[in-house]
Amino acid sequence: VERLWKTVKDEEVYLKADDSVADAKANLATYLRFYNERRPHRSLDGQTPDATYFAALAAATRPAA
Repeated sequence: VERLWKTVKDEEVYLKADDSVADAKANLATYLRFYNERRPHRSLDGQTPDATYFAALAAATRPAA
């Protein structure tokens, strides 16, 4: 979790000067969607967290043969 927040701060928070809390929340929501859906992760062999999670979920819910 500490790594996640360091990344969020380095790639999003410190680069923007949001005008309001609402703007900050909206920008963080957009960034976290990007982080999970489109940003490849080295620790996941270049996959996104969503791709890894949903592949594991699909494998776990397949009926046994």
